[in-house]
Amino acid sequence: MIQGLTARNVTGLVLAGGLAVIATAWGFQLIGGYVPCKLCLEQRVPYYVGLPVTALALLLITTQRTVLALFALLGVAAIFAYGSGLGIYQAGAEWQFWAGPNDCGGGSAAPNSAANMLQALQSTRIVSCTEASWRMLGLSFAGWNAVASGGLALLALVAAFLLKRAENKATVNA
Repeated sequence: MIQGLTARNVTGLVLAGGLAVIATAWGFQLIGGYVPCKLCLEQRVPYYVGLPVTALALLLITTQRTVLALFALLGVAAIFAYGSGLGIYQAGAEWQFWAGPNDCGGGSAAPNSAANMLQALQSTRIVSCTEASWRMLGLSFAGWNAVASGGLALLALVAAFLLKRAENKATVNA
């Protein structure tokens, strides 16, 4: 086994990796100008839920509450597996493997006056869930999210395994 590979370290890696992914998504939106579609925004929810649970798991590991930490890590794995499924669904819709959602689009809010309506119509960008706005190495934002979320789910399972193994060793040595 790799030296220093502990449940605490791997859980910390899940937290750091998840924060990097969601920060990247926000960076592409705020700095890069990419407008997320409805499904893209839905793919952020597992990060908003999973990262606090990951931080809780890290706290529980640190305070030696192993059983609760184990359940939290299994929850984190399930949350990010769901996020990976959302990414796979959208990426498949982008490649026309299956139909995407009918109600998926984005843009800005309605204009606050009739005078601004024409200007708003000209500047509003409708974002489709079935068209990739960017690709790198053949994967869109959704595809990369599927990979990242799947990796985070796998790391959470590794952390849970390491935690359980450490608990079993402590029980045998006691």
